[in-house]
Amino acid sequence: MKASRYRSFLRSGAAAVCFAALSIFAQDSFPGFSGEYLLEETYVGESDVRRGTHTVQDFDESDSVLRFILTPRVSLGVLRLGADWERFSFGFPALTPLPNTLQSADLVVGLDTQFSNSILIRFEAQPGVYGTNHFKIDNFNVPFVIGGTYLYNANVQFVVGVSVDAERKYPVLPGGGLRWKLHRQWVLDAVLPKPRLEYDATKDIELYLGANIKETNFRVDDRFGVTHGISRLNNAVLTYSEVRTGVGCDWKLSSNATLTAEAGYQPYRNFDFYRADVRFRQHGSAPYGMISLHGAF
Repeated sequence: MKASRYRSFLRSGAAAVCFAALSIFAQDSFPGFSGEYLLEETYVGESDVRRGTHTVQDFDESDSVLRFILTPRVSLGVLRLGADWERFSFGFPALTPLPNTLQSADLVVGLDTQFSNSILIRFEAQPGVYGTNHFKIDNFNVPFVIGGTYLYNANVQFVVGVSVDAERKYPVLPGGGLRWKLHRQWVLDAVLPKPRLEYDATKDIELYLGANIKETNFRVDDRFGVTHGISRLNNAVLTYSEVRTGVGCDWKLSSNATLTAEAGYQPYRNFDFYRADVRFRQHGSAPYGMISLHGAF
């Protein structure tokens, strides 16, 4: 692991301690205070991407996520109010026409409500800035999701929804899936973007096989194209997408803290400046490891 990735990992560890302490403090000091948090760090090993005959070789990736959301109850349901930050760091060689950093900092504004005894509805928007090393007003965007869950019975639930992002090549995309308790210890949680097959090994340990599908739009700087040899990339929108597949373990440390470790391969990655017709696609898979601390209180 490169030095910059190691420093990022240490920062994430320190933040994890702060998040856990905050959730415990909130639960003990404010009994009516409820919410959820996530701190996640992923390291992806060296791999290549290719555009035509141009190959960018042997770069690694660090993906850091921080999320803190309050969930107070109101007459309409449960509000979701908080903040979210994610940063992708890549070890690209000099002058590669791809940004070394992609990051977003946004608010979370949403509502969970019950339409009937068997239908639950969620609306969630994430207004914020989605850019590179420097956040600017030009990076502002408001992606949002609308979804619903149908509770067929205690063991089977169906999920449907749409994701809307004006900066995306296809602004409206459908999604959904099925959650099915197959057995007392087995659950098929086949809901995008994180489908999983789960096995409850003990009361506090859950093993799983699953995937994580990520896609976010970012806007690069005004002079990014000029400084990287393709002028039409100035202020361009970049869609970054990747798929991870692996096995993992959730260890419930307490009633409001779960530690997760996961390892596997990343078979797909795509950097797409779709409006400028510049695309770099994955050329070979890469191993990854992820660790996270998350919980609700």
